[in-house]
Amino acid sequence: MRIALIHALKHSIGPIEAAFATLWPQAQLANLLDDSLSADLAREGALSARMTERFVTLARYAAGCGADGILFTCSAFGPCIEECARLLAPLPVLKPNEAMIEEVLAAAGASARVGLMATFAPTLATMPAEFAAAAPGVRLENCLAAGALAALDRGDGAGHDRAAAAAAAAVAHCDVIALAQFSLARAAPAIAAATGRQVLTTPDSAVRKLKRLLMA
Repeated sequence: MRIALIHALKHSIGPIEAAFATLWPQAQLANLLDDSLSADLAREGALSARMTERFVTLARYAAGCGADGILFTCSAFGPCIEECARLLAPLPVLKPNEAMIEEVLAAAGASARVGLMATFAPTLATMPAEFAAAAPGVRLENCLAAGALAALDRGDGAGHDRAAAAAAAAVAHCDVIALAQFSLARAAPAIAAATGRQVLTTPDSAVRKLKRLLMA
């Protein structure tokens, strides 16, 4: 099976490749990166029709290269990815968080208190709608790990993890903590140790769902 992985942050590539190596090493991966997408969203402050067109172009390219499934790893672009899924159906096109949301509900229930953590602020503007669509009773508490992404950009992985673990104290009272970005997955052990809570990550959840869909 060929899986196309489409990224808007270079930091997402390592975590998803590691998840595939552990959970589905037989999959053939094809990485597509356009890190200007995140920079443009941060500058413009909102998704646009032009942004959606760019996502559709990437998805159609991946499909044209023979992808059996497409996984987007950029959490802040849900509506753009939904349009790709509509246009390319029945090809499986997954949003980065949909599988994790399903696992959050399975682990904590439809009325759980969920600490939703991110290091990229626009993610926290778009993801609540995804939770609301799947489980309106979930009570989300957003948590931005300020400075963590900048540390990762500098190559300071340990600093990124420390910043994420420190920020997680604000949601330590929640039933479960969901890490909304692939790049945050590396900090999951530190966050779990700091909070004592179950921590769910997007890469592992996404690989498990893709494997179920394509190997059934």
